[in-house]
This record gives sequence, C-alpha cells and structure tokens, in this order.
Amino acid sequence: MSHDQQQPPTTAVQLNHTAVYATDRQLSAEFIAEILGLKVSAPLGPFLPVDLGNGVTLDYYEKRDEPIQSQHYAFLVPDDQFDAMIVRLKAIAVTYYANPDHTDPGRINRLFGGRGAYFADPAGHNMEIMTRPYARR
Repeated sequence: MSHDQQQPPTTAVQLNHTAVYATDRQLSAEFIAEILGLKVSAPLGPFLPVDLGNGVTLDYYEKRDEPIQSQHYAFLVPDDQFDAMIVRLKAIAVTYYANPDHTDPGRINRLFGGRGAYFADPAGHNMEIMTRPYARR
C-alpha cells in the first residue's frame, strides 16, 4: 500500500466491527438490513457483513453446533426513518416492544426526548432502535 492509500491514524478508540452469532447468517443479516434500510455486503471469509454506515459493521457468523447466547444490539437511527422501520417490522409480523423485557407489545418508548423500540431477530438477539442516545452521567 502506498503512502497515499494509507488510512489516517485514528485519534480515538472506535468500534470497527463486531461478530453477531446466528444459526443462519444469511437470514439474520438480511433481517436486520431490511429493518434498518441497509444492504448486506459480500461475504468476507466466514462472515456476512452489514455496514451500518458509520464505519462499523455487524459481521454475521454462523454457529449451528451450539445454542446462540442472546445479545443486545442498539441502533441510533435518524428520527425521520424510525416510523418506516416500525412499518417494516409490522409488515413481516415482528412484534416490537417499548421495553427491553418485551412485556409492552406494539408500543414504543419516548426516552430522553426520542423514540425507541425493542424486537427480537431470528437468532434471538434483543435489537433496539432509538432516535436519541441515552443520557450518560
């Protein structure tokens, strides 16, 4: 790689990618890409990436030989796209919830002046879409 092609050095620690385990990587990657209005990229080795557009990818990795441990993934989404995401969840009959425990179905929350919802993906991960980041103290 020539000097002109090198990436500038990072000045802060950033998340670049994370592996997301799934029993069917194609199904899970296509699911979240559809809900978020994104695209699934070409496979990279055993991973099927979904580029989130902020330099971070979800790298779906297929694990069929053992149970998938549910994880939580939260996505900060533009407010003007939130309603479309809810419509896409409804269109494929995925229940969304106002809370992470999934006890308040078909409702959204309004935390920190924004809107949010939780839903399960095909592998059982607890996904969240929110229009405002949580306030940190």
